[in-house]
Amino acid sequence: MADDTNVNLRKIQIYSVFVRNHTAEGTLKALEADLPRIKTLGTDFVWLLPINPVGKVARKGKLGSPYAIQDYRKIDPAQGTWTDFQHLADQIHQLGMKLMIDIVYNHTSRDSVLLKQHPEWFLHDEQGNLYNKNPEWSDVAELDYGNHDLWDYQIETLKQYAAVADGFRCDVAPQVPLPFWLAARKEVEKVHPNFVWLAESTGGDYIREIRGKGFWISSDGEIYRAFDLAYDYDIDQDWHDYLNGKTSLATYVNVLNHQDLMYPANYIKMRNLENHDHERAHKIIANENDLINWAAFSEFQKGATLVYAGQEFGLTHTPSLFDEDKLSWKRQIDLSPLIRRMHELSQDEIQVTGTYQVHDEGNDIVAVTYQQKEAQRLGIFSLQSKGGIVKTTLDDGEYHNLFDNKTITVRNGIIHVTGSPIIVEN
Repeated sequence: MADDTNVNLRKIQIYSVFVRNHTAEGTLKALEADLPRIKTLGTDFVWLLPINPVGKVARKGKLGSPYAIQDYRKIDPAQGTWTDFQHLADQIHQLGMKLMIDIVYNHTSRDSVLLKQHPEWFLHDEQGNLYNKNPEWSDVAELDYGNHDLWDYQIETLKQYAAVADGFRCDVAPQVPLPFWLAARKEVEKVHPNFVWLAESTGGDYIREIRGKGFWISSDGEIYRAFDLAYDYDIDQDWHDYLNGKTSLATYVNVLNHQDLMYPANYIKMRNLENHDHERAHKIIANENDLINWAAFSEFQKGATLVYAGQEFGLTHTPSLFDEDKLSWKRQIDLSPLIRRMHELSQDEIQVTGTYQVHDEGNDIVAVTYQQKEAQRLGIFSLQSKGGIVKTTLDDGEYHNLFDNKTITVRNGIIHVTGSPIIVEN
């Protein structure tokens, strides 16, 4: 992990916006009207999916993926101008939030400025044809960081954005060599001290596949040397296996606890139930009470939090990355108060630096403890809305549920669970 990463970044909540689909207009200017509402959720960073022009060659869908970028240094004219980008950043800052933008440095579109000007900066096979490590990404051309002139260009671009933004979410970060990221971080720090770096890290199967082809790809243990935060993809398959009944809660709990031992002490995971690449949480967790428990549990875990636009209202449709697909803001369930409350709790020191452990309590009930000297905070979440009991070391008596303000009784070292989240402390 970056040695100077501040563990207070565990307090942050990131709100992810796909500008093209977020409003009817699909522009940077139109997004500004929604910023006050976004702020009320407890948002610290507004993360914009790529806002650059999209390539036309080999485009997927009518509008193309925002991750097939034609020119890193320009703003998509359909979304606005560089002035609009700066104005949006100013509005975000005035509301006390920060701006994070998407950086896509593993590849460009197949008609990009860089490919036209510097074809030698791209991967080619033995016949001289463009080569992709991931053949599914047929709309992009992958860059070759063996050329250090490419490093200079990319870092200069980062410095231009760092003069406006406060953080980068780096797409497919592990496939870009770690030495590049270390050099980039050092240079960006000169423009914007305390800049925040989030890596879209990846899981073990994909790491094995890419390394098997003879290419660089970083594990989370490596990526933390240059980045402040990393995705939770290292255990994403374990989570889906539990949701789909392929494995037990005990197995899932074990991998969560293992995370806390295998990474540096100041590691920060970005916890999330959904993002632009995955199905909506309410789609895969249909029961609303289950969803409430999962949302509370996710945000109570050690690390930062991601909210994908529309998640707060339980939207079930995953917007297309390739075609116009405006968000429908019709509320299925309003999780806004939950998100706001869990963010408030995450600001407390015990959840930032306290000793953390996850426990399988049986009957699909999970407990999370934070311990700091004599202080203990206990969260209990019924992931399938079942009742049960949880044994605790808290003294017998009545406690205030920090989640919903109800009274929780501890008797004979036992808390009775009825299906709703419980958060208590001594």
